[in-house]
Amino acid sequence: MSQRSNVRLFVLGALMLSLVLTLIGRLFYLQVMTGEEYKVAAVNNTVREVVEPAVRGLILDQAGRPLVSNRTSLVITVDKIELGREPDGGEAVIERLGRILDLPAEGIADRLKPCGTEDAKPPPVCWNGSPYQPVPIAQDVDPQTALTIMEQGQVYRGVDARLDAIREYPAPFNVNAAHLLGYLGPVTEEQLDEQGPTTASDRLRRTDVVGRSGLEAYYDEEVRGKPGVTTLAVDTAGRVTGTLEQFDPEPGQYLISSLDAHLQSVVEDQLVRAVQRAQRQGNPGDSGAAVVVEVDTGRILAMASYPTYDPSIWVGGVTQKQFEKLMDSGSLASNATQGIFAPGSTYKVVSTLAAGRQGFDLSGTYDCPSRVKLGTQVFRNYESAAYGDISLARALEVSCNTVFYGLADRMWEQAGGDDAGRDGADPVADAARQLGLGEATGIDLPVESEGRIASREFKAENWERKRDTWCKNAVEGYPETRKSDPELADYFTALDQENCADGFRWREGDALNASIGQGDTAVTPLQMAMVYAAIANGGTVYEPRMVKAIMSADGSEIQEIPPIVSNEITGSRARQSIRFLQRTLPGVTTNGSGRDPFSGFPLDQIPVASKTGSAQVTGDKVSTSWFASYAPADDPQYAVVMMVTQGGLGSKTSGPSVRKIYEALFGIDGQDVNPRRSVLVDGKPSSDLPVIRNDGTPVLPLGKDSGLPEARETLTARGDEGGG
Repeated sequence: MSQRSNVRLFVLGALMLSLVLTLIGRLFYLQVMTGEEYKVAAVNNTVREVVEPAVRGLILDQAGRPLVSNRTSLVITVDKIELGREPDGGEAVIERLGRILDLPAEGIADRLKPCGTEDAKPPPVCWNGSPYQPVPIAQDVDPQTALTIMEQGQVYRGVDARLDAIREYPAPFNVNAAHLLGYLGPVTEEQLDEQGPTTASDRLRRTDVVGRSGLEAYYDEEVRGKPGVTTLAVDTAGRVTGTLEQFDPEPGQYLISSLDAHLQSVVEDQLVRAVQRAQRQGNPGDSGAAVVVEVDTGRILAMASYPTYDPSIWVGGVTQKQFEKLMDSGSLASNATQGIFAPGSTYKVVSTLAAGRQGFDLSGTYDCPSRVKLGTQVFRNYESAAYGDISLARALEVSCNTVFYGLADRMWEQAGGDDAGRDGADPVADAARQLGLGEATGIDLPVESEGRIASREFKAENWERKRDTWCKNAVEGYPETRKSDPELADYFTALDQENCADGFRWREGDALNASIGQGDTAVTPLQMAMVYAAIANGGTVYEPRMVKAIMSADGSEIQEIPPIVSNEITGSRARQSIRFLQRTLPGVTTNGSGRDPFSGFPLDQIPVASKTGSAQVTGDKVSTSWFASYAPADDPQYAVVMMVTQGGLGSKTSGPSVRKIYEALFGIDGQDVNPRRSVLVDGKPSSDLPVIRNDGTPVLPLGKDSGLPEARETLTARGDEGGG
């Protein structure tokens, strides 16, 4: 054999050995290193899940009235596996189904296409579930139509009818509560990706709907329940060969809210009336909010926002046009918890607390001129005139700005004035933080604004954010503005030069504005309600709560949610200041700026502590109307706060509606106070939880107190009792 042949044989042998070693290595990797991974994949290829959604739990008011419930809907479904066995792939069945349901056949076909496949429409049109699960095609189908389909099974192969639970809003007393209850929407990709290791019954799936806002979102896990899951064995041809495991669905738990539907309807109505009152006075009155809180627990009895929307619009999904209309209307966000507004003179209780803690004489006499001038800037009274030397109590009654300017000026000077620096004392801001302002209240709703406290700290942080822009404008000098208005350009340039150099400095004017709730200060109406609740109860700041208890669908298990204390106002001077406010604020209603709306009200029986506010807004906008209060002043039970943007004076716009809310709470008719006329069952918030029957239906108050038509007073809530 030639040398060339030997070389060829050697190379061929080496190549064969290399291929054998590569094959052995690959087999070792597949069977040993990644064997478990492929084993799991193989199992997944032979196992499929069929999911039966759980019925969501009800949301009840404190008396047991359903605010969110379920109704039964007759739904037509299509079994894609069965349909695919038809000679034409089911096209004729789809055509016939479209005719009897009065739906386009193309639309039915679109609903049957798996999401992500070619030509599939985006969710929720396409099918995001298991191919072994019946696909819902139409809901609320006429029973006769469904019966016809069922009787002609050979003509409608793979088509079936079932009862599903659909979310509904019973609206006792025509209550809306859209921002509180929330709505449902399809699960998002982010929510699916964020899931950790879960069991089959706890796992979110692409076909699921979840809470998108309000209580539906915050307590989604509790009210969602657990779906029924049937695990099927499937062969390589896709045929079901057996059932491996089966779990029945578990209905979601019930939320027992602290809301009272009858009171909520009154508050919603009075908020609308306040907005309309502003408009009749010639003001825009474009939005508003109102809050009623139980002062000794922090529980929310009613809370409304204007404008609002119909919560049932989300059932079945909204179109892009509907969603854009909601966005344009400004009705999706809650003004009560998400909107932030200058509080105006309602903030003077904060400045009073600060002055008391700093050792100022709360019983002393203070000058109330019509205005105070600092350099070229003039600070005026807004709601009151010049009263000369008056007590601090009288200054609160008539809402004298200049008295509080004087207090703020002295506190600013004591802290070091312009030379104090960023770490100087800030008594008003400190008092605001003590009362829970400047941070989220912690309410059990998914979205809440923190608000903003005008302070040394905020001004320094704002300077850090805006310094580069200010310095840039100071150098460039507003060239575009200068072309048309050189004087305005000069003014802006000088302002930015000052801000660039020391915009972090807490100046005298800043302190004066902060003392009356102006400048950079902004609060939510909910925050202000919690401030006045804390004054009413003697200094305890609660986390507001919407839900009192979580209860199983048959009423057998109950998890009560106790009140949560956020902060306690401590220190002898601070406590003395709280007591001073408790003694003084009733005088606002009898002898001050809150007197007119409560003329003829039985204040001798139900004294009302109050503070008006008319917060000035930049530009040519009308002031924000505020009325903050609690009652009875001598034995506080409720704090009520209302505001209307561009509503004008607090006493003229918000005050009359706050009065009507108190009349509803206490059962007042003229001078007669009768708790039996109260909108609250038995004249007070319920201390007991509603009774839930074994079939899942709540026991409702009798007669007019149910707030529901007689035919709707017993609502089936569990899926195993007719799917309602």
